[in-house]
Order: sequence, then C-alpha cells, then structure tokens
Amino acid sequence: MAARAYWQGQIRLALVSIPVEIYPATKSGASISFRQIHEPSGKPINYEKVVQGIGPVDRDEIVKGYELSKGNYVLLDDEEIEAAKVESRKTLELVQFVDAHEIDVFYFEKPYFVVPADDLADEAFIVLRDALRKAKKVGLGQLSVRGSEKLVSIKPCGKGLVLETLRYADEVRKAQSYFTEIPDDKPDKELLDLATQLIEKKSAPFDASEFHDRYVDAIKEIIDKKAKSKGKKVIEDVDEPAPSGKSNVIDLMAALKESVDGKGGKKKAPAKKSTSRKKSA
Repeated sequence: MAARAYWQGQIRLALVSIPVEIYPATKSGASISFRQIHEPSGKPINYEKVVQGIGPVDRDEIVKGYELSKGNYVLLDDEEIEAAKVESRKTLELVQFVDAHEIDVFYFEKPYFVVPADDLADEAFIVLRDALRKAKKVGLGQLSVRGSEKLVSIKPCGKGLVLETLRYADEVRKAQSYFTEIPDDKPDKELLDLATQLIEKKSAPFDASEFHDRYVDAIKEIIDKKAKSKGKKVIEDVDEPAPSGKSNVIDLMAALKESVDGKGGKKKAPAKKSTSRKKSA
C-alpha cells in the first residue's frame, strides 16, 4: 500500500488475536495555507521566542508549563512528560460491544482502515468482520499509540473494518446547555408537510464528489489570475441576497411552496439571482 501504516499490531477478542495494520482513511484536502510576508522586501516573516519584558530567549531556556490560575504555572521538563506517556502496546483488546446508534455523532473523531497484516490473519479477520455485521454491533477498545491512549470503535466496512478514534466524555460538551432556550412549540402542520415534501424531493444517495469547497476554489482562481497578472488586484464583487421585509411566517410558507413547486428546489443554484430567490425564511 502507498500509505504508511498508522499502527501495526493485533486485535484481541478474548483468546483470539488477529494481526492487523491500520491506515489513515482520510488525507489532507485542498485547504489553502498562507505565509505572512514582509511586503517591502517580499520575504517571509519568521517568529522568534520572546518573553515579555525580557526579549528574545534561547530555545534551551524554554520548558513546558501548565497554567493552574492566571500567571501561576506548574513547570514540567521533558523527562517528566516522557515518563507519563503510556507504553505503546501492540494489542488492541475489544472489551465491549454496543449498537452503532448508541454512540452520538460528536464522539467520532477520525476514521482509519483496518486490514489483515498477512494471509494467515485472513480467516480470523473475516470471522470478526462478519460477526460484527451479523450482530449489528460496534467493538470498543483503547489503542495505545505515540504515548497516548485513544478510545476507538471498530465496525465492518465492505470487505474490511473501519476503526474510528472517539473523544472521551470530558471532551464533549453537553447539548442540553445549548438547546434549553429552544421552545417546545409544535410546528404548523402545513409548514411541516411542505418541509417534508421538500426533503423527500431533494433526497438522493450520498456522493461526496458532488460537493466542493467553494472558498478554496475561489482562492485558487484568484491566485491563478494574480500570478498571471503579475500581482495586480483581481477581487470580484459577490452578490448578496437582499433581505426581505415581509413577516417570517408568510415568507416561510411562500418559500416552502415555491421550493416544492420546483422554482427553488434544484440542486445547483442558477448563475444569476432571480427576484423569487430573494425571499428568505
């Protein structure tokens, strides 16, 4: 495989050990990164370590500190931090199985592909994969890697398995504290029916290739134009939808009806705005 294995070891299920390799399932996308440039010289700006009231300091004078309170730090050296790291065990033990829907979506962090390490592991690997699929369960365990211990889940994916790193409970905020101000009102039946029709009309199988980061595309276009125009400004105006002065209920009803009738329900927006599209919910 072209990619480098993220982890190599064994998945253990009771007395059964399965040699596996784990590979990142994602890669860096088309994100744009910028450097800060000194405009008069055109050279990149570097950063130096500076202490307030003292000035630049040498790298060997720097230690890590944890802030207990404002301006109050506990200092730790590299040896102390290294000693606290979890030993990198080469075994991922599946200690619990749960229904997939029991894990809230905001616990999931990053996916990885899991494959058998060799031909001898194929049989046990296939048995585990198909047993998870038949039971409709997800396996849970803790993966020790690079000095830390990650909570992970394992589930079938096609002919293989997918491992997903999960956030721990103290890393996830409780939704209730954000949703308490939302009223318990029931929606108007006609509005609900129209919204349901619109959802059904726009339903289709998921295909990630149909979606693109329009910001990145626009920045790349500007960079390309500016490179060809030798640094001249090439910023183009972007039309913003005009706000509507009508009440929310009337606009919502009209917008939903228009969308269901097909005037606003197309997947791709037209190149130019029409007056009917200026209405807002």
